[in-house]
Amino acid sequence: MTTAFPIQDYALLSDEECGVKIKQAKATLGDKCIVLGHHYQRDEVFQYADISGDSLKLSKEASESDAEYIVFCGVHFMAEVADILSRPEQIAILPDLAAGCSMADMANKVNVQRCWDELASVIDVENEVTPVTYINSAADLKAFCGQHEGIVCTSSNAQKILEWSFAKREKILFFPDQHLGRNTAFQMGISLDEMVVWDFNKPMGGLTEEAIRKAKMILWGGYCSVHQFFQPDQIDDFLQRYPETKVIAHPEACFEVCQKADFIGSTEMILKTVREAEENSRWLVATELNLVNRLHEECKSQGKNVHFMSPSLSMCSTMFRTDPQHLAWVLENLAAGNVVNQIKVAADEAILAKKALNNMLSL
Repeated sequence: MTTAFPIQDYALLSDEECGVKIKQAKATLGDKCIVLGHHYQRDEVFQYADISGDSLKLSKEASESDAEYIVFCGVHFMAEVADILSRPEQIAILPDLAAGCSMADMANKVNVQRCWDELASVIDVENEVTPVTYINSAADLKAFCGQHEGIVCTSSNAQKILEWSFAKREKILFFPDQHLGRNTAFQMGISLDEMVVWDFNKPMGGLTEEAIRKAKMILWGGYCSVHQFFQPDQIDDFLQRYPETKVIAHPEACFEVCQKADFIGSTEMILKTVREAEENSRWLVATELNLVNRLHEECKSQGKNVHFMSPSLSMCSTMFRTDPQHLAWVLENLAAGNVVNQIKVAADEAILAKKALNNMLSL
């Protein structure tokens, strides 16, 4: 082991120079290292991924690999999940520690615990409410769900998770993304007047005791900074020009967008649906820009036109923080025996978080 190479040595390198270093380091490391690329990752980094996919798929595949080092080109909560699900001898690494998630940041342990305590002043919260956290959340919130017999969900399995949760208790506290919770519950036949939004900046979430008692879904007032840019009038305008278009939206988009969509689904479902669609079809997609652009390029040879819904730039800016410079820095350090930017969830927290994750994975 040597002294770790400083990131400053890489900051002014070109992407091409970093590419050479990345390939050389990966060749040196071989099967000891696996590079994970999330669907929303920029192309300059995505090209070096050994496997690509959504966050849970990547973490599961990495935990089943022979790799000692898991380099997650994603955001912080993803690397936490990789650490929790990995074997004890595996090490999870995030190339840039500043790569967070604005949605995940909208729900923290202090505010969720305060919400739980305030709900307990109105209802029997331990026996009436199942806490459900979207996987896009910090490890301590997954641990909170594990502590209170709750569960984690993804955009792929949200309905199955809500069904499980309602079988246990009559209400759900869903955080941090209100839109995934609302869109999924509505698809299950739960009416909008049985859902309330908990404003974490207000006492009692800004709700009356009557509203809390009536609600089946208590939705945390969080949202994705990318998917909030998609609006229903964008669909209307596009369909006026191209009425043959099929609209597909991620469930993190708002209710009004999802109601106008022909299909609603996770990133994996969006990719599968468009890839398997008939040739020469046209698609309007409401999810992150990098994914949509790659899908468009992939499907051009089939005569398909894949369009990004928002007229304004809408990419995951925190995901964008991971660049070839940080990836080269991490990999060259690993090749020299230096571990930098390790993500390690505290043991007691990891046990409870894994309980909530296992509740999901067992279904």
